[in-house]
Amino acid sequence: MQDRLADNRARIMRATRHLIARGGFRAARITTVAAEAGLSTGSIYRYFASQAQLFIEVLSAAVAHEIELLERITSAAEPAPLRLRRAVEAFARRALEGRNLAYAFIAEPIGAQVDVARMRSRRDFSAVFQRLMIAGMRSGDFPPQDAEVAAACIVGAFTEALVGPIAPGSKAASPRARARLIAAIGRFCVAAVRP
Repeated sequence: MQDRLADNRARIMRATRHLIARGGFRAARITTVAAEAGLSTGSIYRYFASQAQLFIEVLSAAVAHEIELLERITSAAEPAPLRLRRAVEAFARRALEGRNLAYAFIAEPIGAQVDVARMRSRRDFSAVFQRLMIAGMRSGDFPPQDAEVAAACIVGAFTEALVGPIAPGSKAASPRARARLIAAIGRFCVAAVRP
């Protein structure tokens, strides 16, 4: 019974993420999620009290995965500016590859509860970059500065720079244009924290 419940919950989350990736939060109505997961609409509410709670849990799982990837990059044995650039560029690359999902998680209007979860997510992302800033200042790669503020500014810069290119209705960029955008975002974030 426990395994079946856990399997149903995982199916609901996978279906929701898949639908969001196809068309943003607006594509993930509860009836559509239920159909995608092969469950009844009512059964969705056995696992999630509301659509907002479901979206928040899907967002939280995606953020945890992104943070794991960013931590792997930022903890590598390379100079801090290179790690910073690589982490920012990796995030931007994944966002541009999964535009609907990234837009939903960064900026799609959806409601106050999801917005609160987004703010928590940004703080979690900032914590990764704050640790990198502290390590970079210790090694002399970055000049002394407020690591918390610098990290928040980095996250704000790269997420804001991506909103337009990933927004619904924006034209998908060519691979060359995407590469230029990714490189420009990476360069800006490094330049912002170096003399």
